[in-house]
Amino acid sequence: MAAEIAVFGAGSWGTALAILLARNGHRVRLWGHLEAEIAVLRQRRENPEYLPGIRFPEGIEPTSDLAAALGCPNLLVVVPSHAFREVLRRIAERLEPGHRLAWATKGLEMASGKLLHQVAAEELGTDMPRAVISGPTFAREVAAGLPTAATVAADDPATAAHFADLLRGETFRAYTSDDIVGLELGGAIKNVLAIAAGISDGLGFGANSRAALITRGLAEMMRLGEALGGRRETFMGLGGVGDLVLTCTDDQSRNRRLGLALGQGRSREAAEREIRQVVEGADTAREIHKLGKARNVEMPICEEVYRVLYEGLPPQQAVHDLLAREPKAETA
Repeated sequence: MAAEIAVFGAGSWGTALAILLARNGHRVRLWGHLEAEIAVLRQRRENPEYLPGIRFPEGIEPTSDLAAALGCPNLLVVVPSHAFREVLRRIAERLEPGHRLAWATKGLEMASGKLLHQVAAEELGTDMPRAVISGPTFAREVAAGLPTAATVAADDPATAAHFADLLRGETFRAYTSDDIVGLELGGAIKNVLAIAAGISDGLGFGANSRAALITRGLAEMMRLGEALGGRRETFMGLGGVGDLVLTCTDDQSRNRRLGLALGQGRSREAAEREIRQVVEGADTAREIHKLGKARNVEMPICEEVYRVLYEGLPPQQAVHDLLAREPKAETA
């Protein structure tokens, strides 16, 4: 049955999800806060800045009118993590009992280090049905209709199933879970580890090094995730190891591209100017560093990424420090 959905965030991922939902037969209002940019989408029937060449199907209505977007009962927030709280505050002013909320934003709130479901609870209360969507999902491939799978997590199984049904189509498979914490942490930590993998490849260290970083990075993800209440099986699923492998091995990943540039000797600022989109892992590295210290969780790879980004540590020295660590059992 066709539904009405508002997608908040007209970047690459928000646009891709709007395209997916419209192809599934739903009516979608794609909201962005800058009318000039939305006018281009409305006129061109594509997003030339982020997904050039992929035409909008029927059913997508680009809009900068927040009230019009909130006329839809299903709300999907797909903005960068630094804008997440502000968008929720704007939504909160017009919420009605029939609204359901999901977000496909990945990362932690900057400065506070809070998971996004905690931010949502603070801004919207805890009564509103809500879910998080995550997994190995490059925007261009989803928009192009290439086969993809992801996970929808919610405390309420009916809410998870509802949003999974909206997303599910001929080329998109959506699984459900009740582990919001695990799914959110997997989507945040993998970005930091993708920077590490990019640094390794930028230094020319090859496939052996990349495989070791992915494997040991997964161990770090599970250690912190379990300490914060996530479940091990979530980190072994699409939102954990699946997303980790994706972002560590393919140059569509902005985080991996940042790492490549750092490994090749370029500055963070120059790399981010070239990428021209938010690189979530750079800010997330600082928050993961704080969380790991606060929980006394050993995260050497994430720690070295933090030192490269925020303490000026040369990437070559970061690798040396990792290799020089005290020997230990793999499962310790």
